Amino acid sequence: MKKVVSTSSAPGAIGPYSQAIEANGMLFISGQVPLDPATGKLVQGGITEQTEQVMKNIGAILKAAGYDFQHVVKSTCLLSDMADFAAMNAVYGKFYQAEPPARAAFAVKGLPLGALIEIETIAVK
Repeated sequence: MKKVVSTSSAPGAIGPYSQAIEANGMLFISGQVPLDPATGKLVQGGITEQTEQVMKNIGAILKAAGYDFQHVVKSTCLLSDMADFAAMNAVYGKFYQAEPPARAAFAVKGLPLGALIEIETIAVK
């Protein structure tokens, strides 16, 4: 059985999808872009600021579902430019200092709202 997870501490979905779905002890978090949940707007700044906001949004959804970053087993990072990889990695690494999850990172042609980064996440209890 699946359960929809939603929190006002992270941006609402900008399309026909849920922030996250929990099923059988697994949490599937939809790709998060760097929207400030208070304003609904893309955060100002470059890849560092945008990655920080994405990770905060993921953290809020994890918390709403009763998980935390230690439960994350897989992330997929989508970047608008692979030249931003090192800066993204520096911020991302602060959230996974021990036993980081499996991860893939890809450059894509474009992201919603002109974002520089989007990250989707899977966590397991």
